[in-house]
Amino acid sequence: MTGRPDSEPISPSIQPELAASLERAVDALSVRAKPRHLAAVSSVLAAMVLVVLNTAIANMALPTIAQSLQVTPALSIWIITANQAALLMALLPCAALGESLGYRRVFRWGVALFLFATLMCALAPTLSWLIAARLLQGLGGAAVMALAIALLRQVLPSQQLGAAIGWNALAVALSSAAGPAVGAAILSVADWPWLFAVLLPFGLWVMLTARALPAVDGTARKADLLSIALNAGTFASLVIAAGVITEHPALAAALLAISAIQLTLLVKRERQKEAPLIPLDLLRSNSFRISVIASVLCFAGQTAGLVALPFYLHYSLGQEVLMTGLYMIPWPLTVALIAPLAGRLSNRWSTAWFCSVGGICLSAGLAGAALWPLEENLIMLVPLTMLCGLGFGLFNVANNRNMFLSAPMSRSGAAGGMQGTARLLGQTAGAVIVTLLFNLFPADSAPQLALGAGALLNLFAALISTLQGRQTYSYKS
Repeated sequence: MTGRPDSEPISPSIQPELAASLERAVDALSVRAKPRHLAAVSSVLAAMVLVVLNTAIANMALPTIAQSLQVTPALSIWIITANQAALLMALLPCAALGESLGYRRVFRWGVALFLFATLMCALAPTLSWLIAARLLQGLGGAAVMALAIALLRQVLPSQQLGAAIGWNALAVALSSAAGPAVGAAILSVADWPWLFAVLLPFGLWVMLTARALPAVDGTARKADLLSIALNAGTFASLVIAAGVITEHPALAAALLAISAIQLTLLVKRERQKEAPLIPLDLLRSNSFRISVIASVLCFAGQTAGLVALPFYLHYSLGQEVLMTGLYMIPWPLTVALIAPLAGRLSNRWSTAWFCSVGGICLSAGLAGAALWPLEENLIMLVPLTMLCGLGFGLFNVANNRNMFLSAPMSRSGAAGGMQGTARLLGQTAGAVIVTLLFNLFPADSAPQLALGAGALLNLFAALISTLQGRQTYSYKS
């Protein structure tokens, strides 16, 4: 029986030509798609720059803001604490909303809320107003931080995810390094409200370019308001406890107990859900769980080092503020240089190897800074801080890549929320460790002890990362 021409099998001699034609067509489509992909990637990275730069500028400007608003330095710390608490409270809910309503929609809402809050910061006449505005900034910034990598994962193929995470790390590192200099330059010619006002045009540009992001529909799952409230209460209690632990230890203990109770209730409530707010489904994966634990340890150690080092330079080694800042620059600049390379290489080499080597390098750099007789040769601090930057760049890119590739595409938002939560928990723990050491030991020895504690934490992160082995991922984009 003779069939229709379009039903006849393709001749073997024609198959290579057809395959080549299809390949050329795919290549042509890829070339045409690149400008839109480039706009989408640049929008995500620019939003990360906006959030990180804002944090870095606000941190360095605290003394000026406190003086202008006529408040004590202790009260001015709440400008930072409010923002950090809001980030922790909102990261996982923003991730869940992104999965439910679509990543682009929630991302753009986050940027819009961040811009509104930034305008409110610039107009703030009192400390209370500024703290409230910084709280809103944290809520908006949480949507950006939770969904950035999830959006990049939608735009780029899985084999480019490592490179994308490297670009993200580069943007964060450069923003962190540039923040103090940008803040100082603005304050040299204008009052502190301009620290926030100058970010508004940049933010509007981010909103416009965000239209290039893929408009993928969400799952339409309903938000569990009680779970969101328990999540917010858990992290709010934790952050406030960390802020008062040295001056009011009894209050801090009570807040930690409240935080633990709320977390227990939240886990019980979310345990049976298909897509829980706290990603218990992802944490059941050995690979994902190890990455989260290692991330908390690494960020705790890095934060301990970054907080202690300026005190060591200024008080123990007698350096002026300018020189202290200059000696800190090699660390983030090295991260910026190594992150893109680490992103490309992490697609080829073992994640466990990258994380272990990175953790050991960061540990060695911090230990060297603590033990080396820098009074005799301060220039040795430069290669030591560069070693810290090298280690963090290697570790962070590979560990984040492993975390995201251990999660299915549909749970990319949850993975991003957990990644941001691990980072902020680590940073909070590192700051608390330094605070406790400064309260327990003399000022001339506490910074070196804090550097040593940071070295130990990163050594533990390196050792735990070896448990990952050479991962094979069951989830691909």
